[in-house]
Amino acid sequence: MPKILLDFLGYSFFFWANENNEPPHVHVCKGKQTENATKFWIRPGGVELVHNKSQIPQNDLNKIARYIAQNRSRIITAWYDFFGEI
Repeated sequence: MPKILLDFLGYSFFFWANENNEPPHVHVCKGKQTENATKFWIRPGGVELVHNKSQIPQNDLNKIARYIAQNRSRIITAWYDFFGEI
């Protein structure tokens, strides 16, 4: 579960090691990294919220989505460095 970005608004951004069959995405949560962390797909056209199991407030979700979009290339590079070409 590598952290891939610096904490933002107190949230951690990470990958799970067993998800290389899924398209690039990032999990977000505060505190301990869990399987119920909020998930964002990182698509060519933008960032898409998959689910918000961490129950992050909407205001923070909007800021986090913008932060992910601004760091898209860094996240995608880290994804392929970690999982390899899919």
